[in-house]
Amino acid sequence: MAGDTGAPHQISLFRSQITTRRFNDQSLRILESLLVFKDVKSQIETRSDLKQFLRLESLSIFHEIKYKTVYQKLFILQFFVRAFALIGDTESCLALKYEALLFRDVKSSSDQSLHVSYLEWLNFAHHSLDQGFYSIATQASEKALACFQKKDVADAKTGDFFENARVIEDIKRLKDRAMRSAASGSVQAQAAEYLKRKVVEKSRTCSSFRTETKSAASTVFRNGIKKRHARELRKHQSLQQNIEF
Repeated sequence: MAGDTGAPHQISLFRSQITTRRFNDQSLRILESLLVFKDVKSQIETRSDLKQFLRLESLSIFHEIKYKTVYQKLFILQFFVRAFALIGDTESCLALKYEALLFRDVKSSSDQSLHVSYLEWLNFAHHSLDQGFYSIATQASEKALACFQKKDVADAKTGDFFENARVIEDIKRLKDRAMRSAASGSVQAQAAEYLKRKVVEKSRTCSSFRTETKSAASTVFRNGIKKRHARELRKHQSLQQNIEF
């Protein structure tokens, strides 16, 4: 495809943007262009390479920014959330979103502009559940519930009691779904592990049985050589062939 010609240059350019710590829209546009103008096979390979690169770089970068301001840290976190979303790394994207929400939640005690609303927690819980991250969805639901209940208390005089009760019930249902899904996944994993263990045990038993059978047959064979004539020897050789796997 026409866009493939400049791909190596674009990849090099994007890597340069990250290593020189340029966390801006231009870097994201370069990244996006790498994933559009390529054939399917090359796109998969490029996504895999970029995923590994971004994961490694992000670890170094998050260590570097520990002395930056709260807003600088959040800006960089958001950049990587968007970058991981573009390359389809859902796990890293959700993990960083969760970190950003938790970070804001902690810092909001001294800066109300960082306050995380119950809707933000709720939307994140829905997204996590849809993507199969049930434990995170459960925790986010708990955060949403706690956040809404605080809001409910604060708005007790003006709030709609029945509407508030409905929202609380919706959040609880979401949490229950996440917990059931997590439990179901755990049971399935345990069942798969049990079946795998039984297969291994059966394989070992069969292997041991074969070894013992061959050993017994070999003993009979050796005794036959010593004690029996050629006709009996052929008979035992035939028996050995019949009992070996």
